[in-house]
Amino acid sequence: MLETLTRGFKNARDRLAGVRALSEENVAEALQDVRASLLEADVDYAVVKRFLARVQERAIGEKVDTRVRDAQGQRIKVSPGQHFVAICEEELSQLMGPVDPELRADAGGVVSVMLLGLQGVGKTTVAGKLARKLSREGRRPLLVAADIYRPAAVQQLQTLGASIEVPVHVGAAGEPPAEICTAARERAAREGFDAIVYDTAGRLAIDDALMLELDEVAQRTHPGNTLLVCDALMGRDAVNVARGFAERLHLDGLVMTKLDGDSRGGAALAVKAVTGVPIKFLGTGETLDRLEPFRPEGLASRILGMGDIVGLVRDFEEVVDTQKAEEDAERILKGRFTMEDLLTQLRTIQKMGPLREVLGKLPIFGDMAEQVDERELTKVESMIHSMTRGERQNPACIDKSRAGRIARGSGRKPRDVLDLVGRFAQMRDMMGSLGGGGGLLSKLPGMGQLAGAGGGSMAGLDPSALLGAAGGGNRQMRRSAAKQRSATKRKRKAARKSRRKGRKK
Repeated sequence: MLETLTRGFKNARDRLAGVRALSEENVAEALQDVRASLLEADVDYAVVKRFLARVQERAIGEKVDTRVRDAQGQRIKVSPGQHFVAICEEELSQLMGPVDPELRADAGGVVSVMLLGLQGVGKTTVAGKLARKLSREGRRPLLVAADIYRPAAVQQLQTLGASIEVPVHVGAAGEPPAEICTAARERAAREGFDAIVYDTAGRLAIDDALMLELDEVAQRTHPGNTLLVCDALMGRDAVNVARGFAERLHLDGLVMTKLDGDSRGGAALAVKAVTGVPIKFLGTGETLDRLEPFRPEGLASRILGMGDIVGLVRDFEEVVDTQKAEEDAERILKGRFTMEDLLTQLRTIQKMGPLREVLGKLPIFGDMAEQVDERELTKVESMIHSMTRGERQNPACIDKSRAGRIARGSGRKPRDVLDLVGRFAQMRDMMGSLGGGGGLLSKLPGMGQLAGAGGGSMAGLDPSALLGAAGGGNRQMRRSAAKQRSATKRKRKAARKSRRKGRKK
């Protein structure tokens, strides 16, 4: 995700590593990398020019305070390169924001959303995601099938509505969209729905007939929120489409879809600057729970390779029972972290979304998140499932014989099983380091208790070593696995020696 943008800022950061002061020369050199990545990411040239000018003006004009206080009040040293990155983060956030992610309700407390967009951008799926979001917030939404032109559009919305138990209003055969939406609004008032999502028709391109139809729907229903759905993969074309809609219709915000599959990210970066319309939501993935409020500072931080802890905490809280997380943390601190706990953690990560996306929000992983193979989670799960309950509770008992049996049951190799045992031992040792030093990770439910267990750091840790690379030849993990097996052998040898001494007595 956004690799093109991230690469340019990373190169700029590397150029400034070790410099003692920001000058016109080294800032200009760093900005060359940023400029190249922005243009390669399909960001509008005028936007790029203004952004670079702002960064250069601030980087050279501002005095760098090399000694500042952190959140805990301790004085830390800040390098000129870090100051440059902080300026880039602030300017990126301003470029994409500010954003109010809340959906407005009318005087009667009804939240109404009208979705616009071209064909193929994912409007109907976004309608289902918005309905699910509103349901989770305690509202009673009604979906409106106003796309009467695209084949199977109505059936698709009905299927989505049934999957989340949200009713869908469907018009009579030949009924025009404006009439369908008006009837739906009257039905909502009559039957007590307090949220309405209008899924309107799209076209292959912007035309007068489409605009007139959408304007009529808006005049008849007076939606509180008019959102344009754009496909991030369209790049600069997505920005042009947004500009075309904004010139003809009132827009309250954008929903950017498929950003998780876009290596460039130019549309997300430039659309607010070009159209004046902010992104309100990001649609990532096909499942109906993959809709998140857009946070410019979070995306800016990720572009700069610094993760997005706030977004990660929000995702974590949506899929985890906080009380159970605290209980698990307390048990882990007492040394009772087992393979069953690991299995639970893996399933939690899967609920939060694609592994690369989850790890990409952690600043300790940065670019390494892209190296993780999603399939490794499944491989690890299969090996844990093939273990007995006793082996899950005490992985140290897994010898070559047991590893062979587990490997046969999971379709893996004995070495993969032994490597997993070694990785697990290292993970257990590191659990006390998560959130250490009062860092942002301590805000994760359950991690607050772990923060006091050790002041270590996970910086530089290869994520594939923790959650992947089963049999992938990771040298560090193989050494760890070998040490774990040696320690197990020594314990067994000592136990046999003790038993022999007992029998002699």
